[in-house]
Amino acid sequence: MTATPAPPSAQHTSDTAGPGDGLVRVGVIVFAVGALATLITVAPLLLGSRPFPTIAYLVSMLMGVGFVIAAAGVLRSIAAQRRLARSAAAHSAAS
Repeated sequence: MTATPAPPSAQHTSDTAGPGDGLVRVGVIVFAVGALATLITVAPLLLGSRPFPTIAYLVSMLMGVGFVIAAAGVLRSIAAQRRLARSAAAHSAAS
């Protein structure tokens, strides 16, 4: 059997921010703003009142932008973990 390196998560504490964590946090905030704007812009359509101006619908598109930002953060985190695992495997193979 071969020795399996410790998972990267074992090397980080919950207090340290890894690569991509900031992007995920920003993405969640932007997504939440977009989701709130979507609820606000749909309410007048359901209540039969006058719809909001076009800018309100444009702010609703932040939901998709937030999703893309968060996904970029997740991909960045995955890439960093893969690099860490690859270097750990190379280090253990060299020993």
